[in-house]
Amino acid sequence: MKVRVLPLLLLVPLLGACRYTFIPVIPPRVQVALPPRLTQATLKRAGDELQLSATLTGEVQPGYLTVVWMDQDREVGRDNVYLDAQQRQAAFRLNAPQKGSYRAMLFFGGTLLRQLDLRETGDL
Repeated sequence: MKVRVLPLLLLVPLLGACRYTFIPVIPPRVQVALPPRLTQATLKRAGDELQLSATLTGEVQPGYLTVVWMDQDREVGRDNVYLDAQQRQAAFRLNAPQKGSYRAMLFFGGTLLRQLDLRETGDL
């Protein structure tokens, strides 16, 4: 019996290695800078005008929100509004008496944020 106890006693110090001794490293906080984005944008017809409204969210560096109006593949207008941290909403109008397939592309800082389509097919 003494012969079996001795190998077990030699293994006792190794049991301490089975304990959880690793302390996980907590990573530093990740700073995320999301680009500005449009959360609300609508394009609708009001009489002979097309009305576009847009709201910019996120971290906004002051700059111009530009809209490019298209009728099918032809550019029919261009406009811009200066936006900053206090002014985040923009409204645009385009005189368009005829029904058609209109597209409004919104750019901020040279980056396309959203494209809105309004396709009118006649009287419904």
